[in-house]
Amino acid sequence: MVNEAVWKEITAELKEKNITLVAVSKTKPVSDIQDLYNLGQRDFGENYVQELVEKQPQLPADVQWHYIGHLQSNKVKYIAPFVHLIHAVDSFKLLLEINKQAAKNDRVIDVLLQMHVAEEETKFGLDEKELIELLEYYTAQKDQLSSIRVCGLMGMATNTEDESVVRLEYKRLHNTFNHLKDVYFINQPQFNTCSIGMSSDYKIAMEEGSTMVRIGSLLFGARQYN
Repeated sequence: MVNEAVWKEITAELKEKNITLVAVSKTKPVSDIQDLYNLGQRDFGENYVQELVEKQPQLPADVQWHYIGHLQSNKVKYIAPFVHLIHAVDSFKLLLEINKQAAKNDRVIDVLLQMHVAEEETKFGLDEKELIELLEYYTAQKDQLSSIRVCGLMGMATNTEDESVVRLEYKRLHNTFNHLKDVYFINQPQFNTCSIGMSSDYKIAMEEGSTMVRIGSLLFGARQYN
């Protein structure tokens, strides 16, 4: 069941700051996604390849699908024909596979590099050293990687009620985003996305430089797992 009032409130809030809302629809039925689409929402995020592949053909063609979960290289081919943005690139191997599958589909796929800023070891992502190494590879081989565009960074904060911890982590990620922009993507306007902020902390993320938030439970209610 979609919370229309909350969607309108959040949309108005984000519009003021020119921040994109990705409605995270994982585990939610196609009917709920359609309801939100009918209100005007176009960006939707999914965490599981199989679920995304099943839902995509059942919904309007102008839905912009964001893949926001951990992505295995052998699953890229299933979403390459239609995915709008892949949020969680955490290795050069994955970057190469996305480029390969995008070329097969005669597309250029936009991606974000996932940075690990949280205290939990269970969260995926690159640390600052690994980010620089990946971008050095990317820069050196850019001519061979013409079917992908690196458009920014994505990250998740520690799951904690201590707002100061969350704020510090998002600040660190945004500072890294600005640094990479100045060093590796100067005069490249496509590097413009800092995807931070979820249902529990999106207001902090907005204050710390987010350009894209990923919100699920506030819009769709609690997730239902089988």
